[in-house]
Amino acid sequence: MAAGLPAEAQLDELLELDPYLEPYSENLRQRYNKFASLARSIEENEGGLDQFSRGYESFGVNRQPDGGIYCKEWAPGAKSVSLVGDFNDWNATSHHFKKLQYGKWELYIPRSADGSSPILHGSKLKVVIGSKTGKQIYRISPWARYVTREQSAFTYDWVHWDPPQRYMYKHRHPPRPRSMRIYEAHVGIASPEGKIASYKNFTQNVLIRIKNLGYNCIQLMAIMEHAYYASFGYQVTNFFAASSRYGTPDELKELIDVAHSMGLFVLLDVVHSHASKNTEDGLNLFDGTDSCFFHSGTRGTHLLWGSRLFNYSNWEVMRFLLSNLRWWVEEYYFDGFRFDGVTSMLYHHHGIKVAFSGGYSEYFGLQNDDDSLAYLMLSNYMLHSFYPDFITIAEDVSGMPTVCRPVIEGGGGFDFRLAMAVPDKWIQILKELKDEDWNMGNIVYTLTNRRYGEKCIAYAESHDQALVGDKTLAFWLMDAEMYTNMSVVTPLTPVVDRGMQLHKMIRLITHALGGEGYLNFIGNEFGHPEWLDFPRTGNNESYYYARRQFNLLDNNLLRYSQLNTFDADMNKLEEKYGWLAAPPAYVNEKHEGNKVIAFERANLLFIFNFNPEKSFPDYRVGIDQPGKYKIVLDTDASSYGGHGRLNHNTEFFTDCQSQNNRPNSMMFPRDDFSQRKAYLYELVNYGTLHSCENSLKVYIPSRTGIILACVDSHK
Repeated sequence: MAAGLPAEAQLDELLELDPYLEPYSENLRQRYNKFASLARSIEENEGGLDQFSRGYESFGVNRQPDGGIYCKEWAPGAKSVSLVGDFNDWNATSHHFKKLQYGKWELYIPRSADGSSPILHGSKLKVVIGSKTGKQIYRISPWARYVTREQSAFTYDWVHWDPPQRYMYKHRHPPRPRSMRIYEAHVGIASPEGKIASYKNFTQNVLIRIKNLGYNCIQLMAIMEHAYYASFGYQVTNFFAASSRYGTPDELKELIDVAHSMGLFVLLDVVHSHASKNTEDGLNLFDGTDSCFFHSGTRGTHLLWGSRLFNYSNWEVMRFLLSNLRWWVEEYYFDGFRFDGVTSMLYHHHGIKVAFSGGYSEYFGLQNDDDSLAYLMLSNYMLHSFYPDFITIAEDVSGMPTVCRPVIEGGGGFDFRLAMAVPDKWIQILKELKDEDWNMGNIVYTLTNRRYGEKCIAYAESHDQALVGDKTLAFWLMDAEMYTNMSVVTPLTPVVDRGMQLHKMIRLITHALGGEGYLNFIGNEFGHPEWLDFPRTGNNESYYYARRQFNLLDNNLLRYSQLNTFDADMNKLEEKYGWLAAPPAYVNEKHEGNKVIAFERANLLFIFNFNPEKSFPDYRVGIDQPGKYKIVLDTDASSYGGHGRLNHNTEFFTDCQSQNNRPNSMMFPRDDFSQRKAYLYELVNYGTLHSCENSLKVYIPSRTGIILACVDSHK
């Protein structure tokens, strides 16, 4: 593989797309050279990236073809290593490891006299490290595949997972979706009951909901084992273990297998940006030193998160992390990864107290962590080489250019990045502005402000917005009235009416304009109330807010089902027309006085009237393609909790009247010079300027989003 890499970075296409990167071309070449040098070194010294990234086949505890057990650990700071457990009555002197080169230790345990494995499935184990201080410390292997915690215990136990019959997958990986519609989910909260829900519950009760909603991809959060449930999975203790609080490894495999049978892609939230500082059941101080796996001293600790930071320049750390990625694909059949905390990895300052303004000098220079950049590039190169349909997503709030460009351009190699400014913008608008003060230009700018040639996943809210300290969008919009006024048998109150209509409009415009993929967090599709709060000391270990109240959705006398129906129809319409896979939208109008936004994408016309009071009859809107149009979706439909003011049987015909520089139109007031100037700027950056001659007139009710499709073209 490495032999096929170009001798130097290929920057021509990148610099043609963005000439402003030219002053930083040397930085990009240096990034590529570091990555390529690392790839070639692995090829030369380890027999190739494939073998190097399968460390789990030799490290940890592995049953051999002859029935014996081979064990290997990397503990460079240890003076001795031994294995104890139920199999040897916890005798720390009976099974010593042999010391190898480069801080590695190995042990072979022959099979039992009856031919069985010397370490039984389900038995407990520990690695005993003889530290340089003379102490014996008991640790869980970094490669442990299953850990559990007894109800009365504070720490996790390492349980040997080696079932007599391995889970046999029935279904292959589904093909990569044309458009990414992602359902972000947490297994533990996926039930109305006040308890930790299970993999089986998710398989039996949640997968079908996701499929029926029209999502084609699931993003599973908090799967990598984490001792502290309230960390939402971000304080990983055991990187190769699927969280046992939801069930067994085989039950997770079954979940993924059934998802694949439904054609659903499954993404794993991968946390390689840091690790829990736990020692008894985590990686921290594994060999008795603070430099095993992590940087020593202050560089090895994240100041805000209080967690440990990996030393990506270390050969064995690289083996461990790359093997961890391969493990989740090979063992659990995941189809892609969402990499958490990428901003922290990209910079030595980890993004702490840094307000990124977008100036390119912020992204290139001594502040970059070149070692972690090389690791990310190598990860993406490996995953896309071995698994061509694999998808990787970067959680990067900084907006670093080239994160989603190919590694041969010095880019990070990710397929998508999260459009993290979008949910922040919606929360800011709802918190700070009256409806009449919403700025259409600012909304459009936020939704379209992304780098051309680098795909984004747009979302109106994710788990971040739902966690305690914040509220879901629905709760920001309707607050306490969600407890009393969501019945369909009582008239809409002004608060619930506003909340229902804006909830749909916000999600639809984000879906259609905000990116090349879309994400929704579990429950928010039906306007889940309140917030998300895991059991902890501060809430008396309550599960009340650590659940998803699907019972609200399933009660047809409540309006939650109307929001759910809209979400499903929105996704299914995208499946039909594919706007997420289409080029960026051509924005026709951002009218501040009328509070109207109009744009075209995937041969559809989207019109949004955010005006809280005014409806507009015979509203003229410019459009590219002439012909006959009909409404294919509108947020005001009565089935979605709207007022049913639009007739979907109405036919709209374009006429040859220029409007907003589009060749057709449907009736639109002329914008002033400053708006037209901003519009032309947007066209230069996001679209192609056309000669415009035609228009079309439509009725746009207040607080309504409409999608029109051409049903008969006369081009």
